[in-house]
Amino acid sequence: MNCRKLLQIIFIVAVIPFVAAAQKKDKDEKRFEMIYKVETTPVKNQAKTGTCWSFATTSFIETELIRMGKGSHILSPMWNVRFTYPLKAENYIRYNGLTNFGMGGQAHDVMNVIRRHGMVPEEVYSGLKEGEKEHNHAEMDAVLKSIVSTVVKKKGGKITPAWKQLVETTLDIYLGEPPAEFEYNGKKYTPLSFVDSLGFNPDDYVELTSFTHHPFYGKFDLEIPDNWSKDLYYNVPIDDLMRIMDYALENGYSIAWDGDVSEKTFDRKKGIATLPVEESDNEDEENDEEELIEKSVTQEMRQETFDNQTTTDDHLMHIVGLAKDENGNKYYYTKNSWGTKDKKYDGYWYMSEAYTKLKVIAIMVHKDAVPDDIRPKLGF
Repeated sequence: MNCRKLLQIIFIVAVIPFVAAAQKKDKDEKRFEMIYKVETTPVKNQAKTGTCWSFATTSFIETELIRMGKGSHILSPMWNVRFTYPLKAENYIRYNGLTNFGMGGQAHDVMNVIRRHGMVPEEVYSGLKEGEKEHNHAEMDAVLKSIVSTVVKKKGGKITPAWKQLVETTLDIYLGEPPAEFEYNGKKYTPLSFVDSLGFNPDDYVELTSFTHHPFYGKFDLEIPDNWSKDLYYNVPIDDLMRIMDYALENGYSIAWDGDVSEKTFDRKKGIATLPVEESDNEDEENDEEELIEKSVTQEMRQETFDNQTTTDDHLMHIVGLAKDENGNKYYYTKNSWGTKDKKYDGYWYMSEAYTKLKVIAIMVHKDAVPDDIRPKLGF
């Protein structure tokens, strides 16, 4: 055998495994076709904080401003964090420590901040000290918890108002002092006048959920720890909630989504969330090439998982699109706030219809994103 022929054989033997692996990877790779996609802003990174509620809702508002023709603006998620903590502290002390105090929150917390304190661009208030490149609220949150937990013990026999200044000062130290006015794109604003200049109205937005322990088409205080402010949510049947989501995306609106991402099938490696009938512990499943069969989600199933707390309020994200896979199955194209590094779809997830239907806790949408036949039932 001559050397040339031997080299050819060696080359073929060496290459075949790589070709086979590439072919398998190509087969295993899900392929998505976008049906509807809303223009949005770049993915942010909440880093070492529990402030998904502010990042998701800030992204939602940025996207609304684009839809409204107000241009692309990168807003400050930490502005909302700065002004929400004092309210959480007051609530915690008011209830003698028998309520939630921590990093978490809900979409309405952002709207409540905007009503009272306005909003600002991120370049005006980043929440980062000089030299810092990513957010880390572990120490700040621990200090704030220490303050409020000490206050409720009433060591002096009564609670004095001194704690309020202590909380405010702590937040200013860690996040920076909020400006009373600022310059942006060559114009001067206050945080409230900035909101007015953009024509943004927090009252145009509603939160909706779907559970059977309260009457449908009414409002109720959703019983999750991060609804510390006891805001009210419209309650609709799950089929209506899913129809609202689809109607919103079909008509150019996006969705602030609150739900459960604790399932193993919320796959961080693949960037996909599904609800298979049969779950496997093997990440390299041999049946990856087969069409996925998912659970059929019912209203009763949702209620059961909410009641037994296998569906919990874990995380807020921002749905900006609707896609289908190679088998025609529907997926919600979802913008996360975990950055883009080492993320399969550059910081986005594809959540299957079944996963979304079971694991959604609540959504926020513009009132006009609710179909005409549902709106009168809700009184708007």
